[in-house]
Amino acid sequence: MTSKLSLGLVVLPFVPSSIVQGQEQEVRNERPNIIFIMSDDHARQAMSIYGHPIGKVAPTPNIDRIGHEGAVFQNNYCCNSISGPSRAAILTGKHSHKNGFMKNWAKGFDGTQQTLPKILQANGYETAVIGKWHLISKPTGFDHWMILDDQGEYCNPHFITENDTTRHLGYVTDLITKYTEEWLDGRKDKNKPFFLMMHHKAVHRNWVPAERHYHLYEHTTFPLPDNYFDVYEGRYAAQMQKMNIYCDMYEGHDLKMVTGMDSDSLLFDPWPHAFLGTMEPDERRRFLDAYRDRNNEFYSRKRSFKEVAEWKYQRYLQDYMGVVASVDESVGEILDYLKRTGLDKNTIVVYTTDQGFYLGEHGWFDKRFMYEESFGMPMVMRWPGHIKPKTQVTGLTQNIDFAPTFLDMCGIEVPQDMQGVSFRELVETGKKPRDWRKSLYYHYYEFPGFHSVRAHYGVKMERYKLMHFYVEDKWELYDLKTDPTEIHNLYGKQGMEKVTAELMAELARLQKQYEVPQNLCK
Repeated sequence: MTSKLSLGLVVLPFVPSSIVQGQEQEVRNERPNIIFIMSDDHARQAMSIYGHPIGKVAPTPNIDRIGHEGAVFQNNYCCNSISGPSRAAILTGKHSHKNGFMKNWAKGFDGTQQTLPKILQANGYETAVIGKWHLISKPTGFDHWMILDDQGEYCNPHFITENDTTRHLGYVTDLITKYTEEWLDGRKDKNKPFFLMMHHKAVHRNWVPAERHYHLYEHTTFPLPDNYFDVYEGRYAAQMQKMNIYCDMYEGHDLKMVTGMDSDSLLFDPWPHAFLGTMEPDERRRFLDAYRDRNNEFYSRKRSFKEVAEWKYQRYLQDYMGVVASVDESVGEILDYLKRTGLDKNTIVVYTTDQGFYLGEHGWFDKRFMYEESFGMPMVMRWPGHIKPKTQVTGLTQNIDFAPTFLDMCGIEVPQDMQGVSFRELVETGKKPRDWRKSLYYHYYEFPGFHSVRAHYGVKMERYKLMHFYVEDKWELYDLKTDPTEIHNLYGKQGMEKVTAELMAELARLQKQYEVPQNLCK
């Protein structure tokens, strides 16, 4: 693991690791560019490189290309599974209680604090962020920024710059791709290395595909998770959530369902201004026409509760994966651009998301919980000459590690107050250092809040996971080897006393290491 400095921002000579066969020495001695592509709510299950049945039905060849030509992270996680807090952790290299942005609806990210782009900027990098920001503040540390207004809209979104807020005609993923390439073309000093954060709105709720993809998965049947009709036995917080596909999704806003046969009126939609209201009249007509036959087929016969629940799952996945398709196309366009311009040889390309997401597991959508689907963050990374093709990174990594890692890769010492650690050695060698971490800390704060997920913290080790829903004082313990879908809560069960004690001790150690105030754990 790389050393850290307590004071100052020091540029060190870039020291390359062992040369990968066939790569040129001069490429390796330059400071690398970084393109950090982050989507929103992109489930690991929906990236075909991870081999999930959903990904096999709806492949993501361009995202996979990064992993095939570089590394796939098998055990990457967030520290707080909600959009704004995860973004703040990435920028600062610190847990939520340290960077101050613990909830999505907080007072706003403190842009005066030290961040990754500020450090890179101070060390000669040209910096930019384009797309979703979602931190209730103006970006700092960037030479150029162009961000979506709040969550942003899928159709004809508003972009905010230093000077104005303007509506832009088009599909949001395509526009972010266009403006990214325009910035790359127009960089002020092309002798400078650059750090670019390309942040997609997709694949966030309410999953509106680009018009070219309205019918992409219309006739696709996606595999239903085995625990889709989970009854949450022994799991209090799971029983209390409001994120069930067949009970809690908005039928109009999320599922594009209408009031009846041949209707153009959506069922419940609490945010029409952010959905159909953003479309031009002809766009709205084409959208409604695209869903008409499917909606009419739904109303053509009476269905049982189970049939409706499964129909809603298919509609959700068809739209979700349709949105993923545009993101994958965008990634392919950026990779082709880099190759076309010669920038691919010395540019680190990362694709990840702000946290994981449920695609019907436990019957859910959304995130927030420390269960694997939302806790995990899929990630692939390419760095020619440094990362061997098809590298598998199996060590435990977390989003607080991104900033230290990028600084390490750029030859810049990591500030001492960053809580993450560089995983450069893991990704370049594919092996874990002897002193690599054996556990991860997690803390979700946003309760009361959307979906009624209770506040909780926890510890994950390679095999076991312990979670504490502390307001209600409810504990959960899972053996991920024998119960990977986290159905059987083993807390308090006979024979688990030793494992529980070890996890409790590790949890206490991590809370002390990360200086978690005890008043945030009650």
